[in-house]
Amino acid sequence: MLTKDHALSIAKKLKAQKQTAKKNRPHDLYLVQHNGAIVGYIGIRRGSKKGSGHDHIPKDLNTSPHDCLLLAQCPMSLDEWIQQMIQKGLI
Repeated sequence: MLTKDHALSIAKKLKAQKQTAKKNRPHDLYLVQHNGAIVGYIGIRRGSKKGSGHDHIPKDLNTSPHDCLLLAQCPMSLDEWIQQMIQKGLI
């Protein structure tokens, strides 16, 4: 299960930019860009429960849960993720 800490780590690694949050929204939105184009986003729950699930992130980033965990734990780099998105035709 991906946690809030994993989500924050992934956002940092992908150099995602936090967007101004609208009030009453349960998530902060982080946009992932490549060459000026938005190629993904991450919704991170605002709640204080760091152990709460963020299992929506693989779908948001068009990747597998395993690859998201690799992003969070450092074996996968930003460049490797970008290459995956290029191979999938998403970039």
